[in-house]
Amino acid sequence: MRASLHGFALVLLLALGGGTWAAATETVGQADDADEWDGLPGGPGREEVYGMCSACHSLMIVKQQGLSRDDWAEMMDWMVEEQGMPELDEETLTLIIDYLAEHYGVDRRGAGQP
Repeated sequence: MRASLHGFALVLLLALGGGTWAAATETVGQADDADEWDGLPGGPGREEVYGMCSACHSLMIVKQQGLSRDDWAEMMDWMVEEQGMPELDEETLTLIIDYLAEHYGVDRRGAGQP
């Protein structure tokens, strides 16, 4: 009886520990994922923001803005008109503006993090 209780306890500890390990590795995996993208949080538009913005300047400039959706749209127009950024198709432009407004909108001004 005692041996089977020890076996049960071992199985229980492994099961509980496995859940904790899975949660810990998932959190680390998310952090590693953001590191691969210069700290940009995951989500639709991240690849496009990374590619378009980091081609010309640091992403830190992007992350510290904290602009409204309309202001991000104006910023994108300014980048095309004054800075030589290629004009984007409407779908890509909307994806980028949505991403920036969600992750670096006015409620996150100066935070640099989502």
